[in-house]
This record gives sequence, structure tokens and C-alpha cells, in this order.
Amino acid sequence: MGGLAGSRKGNEIMDAIRVKKIKPNAILPTYGSVDAAGADLYACLDEKILIQPGESVFVPTGLAMEIPKGYAGLIYARSGLACKRGLAPANKVGVIDSDYRGEFIVVLHNHGAVSQEIAPGERIAQLVITPVFTPGFAEAAELTDTTRSAGGFGSTGK
Repeated sequence: MGGLAGSRKGNEIMDAIRVKKIKPNAILPTYGSVDAAGADLYACLDEKILIQPGESVFVPTGLAMEIPKGYAGLIYARSGLACKRGLAPANKVGVIDSDYRGEFIVVLHNHGAVSQEIAPGERIAQLVITPVFTPGFAEAAELTDTTRSAGGFGSTGK
């Protein structure tokens, strides 16, 4: 990643993420504000697509990226698209591993009761680059006790 312009987020400096345009009309991710955590991903389409209520559709971004080792790309819903139009990633959060080099594709699901159009170049999701810790797993006969212990869903309040 050396030689690429870096960006500053908080106190951490990270080199720019290498991005390959798979399709010429693809749009590089952009941040909506200086302190935005997620970068917008755009639909790379030749024409509008229609997503029917209850339907999931694969929406290409036309981009492949080189996420640094030790990091992952997390694809989240854009709040406006989800709240106002009922469109959100079908898998809730997409996880892009650092060794993946294929096209980023967002599977949008229409949770609403009305058909929704996605236009070419429309912002469809947001990408957050985050550190990943990969500890090993060790089998144990017992676990340490806590006040909550095995209390499940709703066990910490009403």
C-alpha cells in the first residue's frame, strides 16, 4: 500500500485502500462527511432495477478492493435507504475478508410493501473498515462465573 495517499481517522493513519474498477462506470466509495465512519457504496448499473416487496436483488458496485491484512470491510445499510424506503442488505451486515479480491456486491432486500427502484450511481450501502482480532479457541470444562452467568435474551432488564 506504500505510495498511496493516506487518510486520518482519529489518531490512526491508514494508507488508502487499493480499489480496482471492474466496470468503467463504477464509482469509488466516498465519505458523506469528514467524521463519517462508513464510506458510501454506489450501484454500478446500466439501467434502473426494480426490487419487489419481500425480494432480494444482487446489486453490483463494479469494484474490487484490497482490504489490508488484519482488517475487514463491513457492509451496512444506509440509514436513509433503510428507514425511508425499506431497503437494507439481505444478510444485515456483509463481511468482506482481507483475502477477498472479487467484486463487492450488495444484496438489497425490500422489507417494505411497495416496489423500490435503484438507479445507476445511487448510494446503496456503506462500507466500514475495521480491525479484526482472530484469537484461537480452547475447549474448557468450566467457564468463569459472572453475575449474569447464563442469563439469556432480556436477562439484564425489562
